[in-house]
Amino acid sequence: MIVLSKYFQQRWKDIDIFETLLTLKGKVYREKDGRKTFQTTIDGKNYFIKLYLGIRWKELIKSIVRFRLPVLSAQNEWIAIQQLEALKIETMQLAGYGKQGWSPAHRQSFIITDELSSTQSLENFCRNWASTPPDNALKRALITKVARIARKLHDKGLIHRDFYICHFLFDISVKRKKVHHHDQHLYLIDLHRMRKQYCFQRRGKIKDIAALYFSSMDIGLTQRDVLRFIRIYQNKPLRSALLKKSFWRRVNRRAISLYCKANARKPSSVF
Repeated sequence: MIVLSKYFQQRWKDIDIFETLLTLKGKVYREKDGRKTFQTTIDGKNYFIKLYLGIRWKELIKSIVRFRLPVLSAQNEWIAIQQLEALKIETMQLAGYGKQGWSPAHRQSFIITDELSSTQSLENFCRNWASTPPDNALKRALITKVARIARKLHDKGLIHRDFYICHFLFDISVKRKKVHHHDQHLYLIDLHRMRKQYCFQRRGKIKDIAALYFSSMDIGLTQRDVLRFIRIYQNKPLRSALLKKSFWRRVNRRAISLYCKANARKPSSVF
């Protein structure tokens, strides 16, 4: 199965696409466990390509024993992009997808997406907020945007499973005078682990929000900022949103645990 944009349909007509992708050169971001992610330029335009080249049976069995089924193909991300588009959540623009083979050890697949130019991850964009606070209106707009994306995902039972602020790309070309959340473009990326979770949805949601909170702990958020997120995520008045005490306590505990593991110290929690 191969799905390509009109441009690639014409450019790669009557050639072996998998062989072509294997010969492309570019900046490699990840190459591990049968998966390679790299950026390349084709006819002056930048693209990101993920190649899945199979996984050894030994590694597959080891993952299954540990109840951690690995991502075996680009199909997960291809489906995830379509799910986000249906929810009107901005994400990567698909330029190509394909797979061949049935055995996990020999299955090959790829996904091609357009480069999201003039963007910066929220991790980098917000890095100095603690020492150099941003415009309050801009901060409120971004918190609103992230909370609404989280709510849309979780309302549909979709769990991102890598829900850190580094996986939100902010369009830095937007004029700073436009600070309403409707004026901001925020793209959710790194979707290869995202899935619709039919069982243990609450646990998956807690993990997502905890990851988001953990990755935001050092950017100078105030208690008011956190409460704003909770209110918008729950889509209820704050007093009603805070009645879900068990959920938010577990989010807080997990986020602090993640922070301690990553930094060998406790955070200055605002919860």
